[in-house]
Amino acid sequence: MTGTEDLLLAPQLPPLLAPRAVDRRIDPFFKAIAAGEAEEEPGLVIHAEDPGAMRLAILLAPETPLREAIGAGFAVSLGLADALGALGPPELAVHFTWPKGILVNRAEAGRLRVASSTGDPDAIPDWLVFALDVALARKSEDPGLDPTRTTLEDEGCVGLSTPRLIESWSRHFLVWLNRFMDEGLRPLHEAWCARCMEIGKPLEEWPGNLSLPHEKSSLFLGLDERGGMLLRQDGETVLLPLHEQLDHPR
Repeated sequence: MTGTEDLLLAPQLPPLLAPRAVDRRIDPFFKAIAAGEAEEEPGLVIHAEDPGAMRLAILLAPETPLREAIGAGFAVSLGLADALGALGPPELAVHFTWPKGILVNRAEAGRLRVASSTGDPDAIPDWLVFALDVALARKSEDPGLDPTRTTLEDEGCVGLSTPRLIESWSRHFLVWLNRFMDEGLRPLHEAWCARCMEIGKPLEEWPGNLSLPHEKSSLFLGLDERGGMLLRQDGETVLLPLHEQLDHPR
């Protein structure tokens, strides 16, 4: 059972996660923020009932300061990459662009968004929200209308339903989150960098579209120990901290 019929089935998530469906017209990101402000239990996964996209947001309650806790976003992205590796065709290539872009076969297919109860990097957030938006099916009849963007359907994931992808993502996400909690950011850092096409390249060769302050001569050196971007500009190393990339700053 796939497509619209499969959408009627609620995704079955691991015990630590609690699914909550919302209408496709509602953005799960802002619903999860409201849930955090209402002090709802962490582990809540709010997902839109949308057959054309996987749009979900997860509510977490960190025990470490924001500058460290925000590294959990790598677990969210890596969980998606592993899910697509399990469900997609063998030739499917999933890459990331810093800080939150998701590429499939070198075209943009999704993004990560982040919100926190605090913007203070040294404060422990009351709640932290990560949202994933991934296009499953194209909205236009012409898949080549914008060559910089794609969908999972266009890249060979025909028949992949939203609930099935959510279920697979949730399992892989928890594996990476447990590693993050037990081992810190290092294993996630290495796995994420292995999927980043921008590292070691000058700005004009980056596959992503970063809306960040940088010079045309910028060279992406890699990530610092907390996931921040290290750039080489005019002979100097510049750091763009990951915790400053919140989509809904407080």
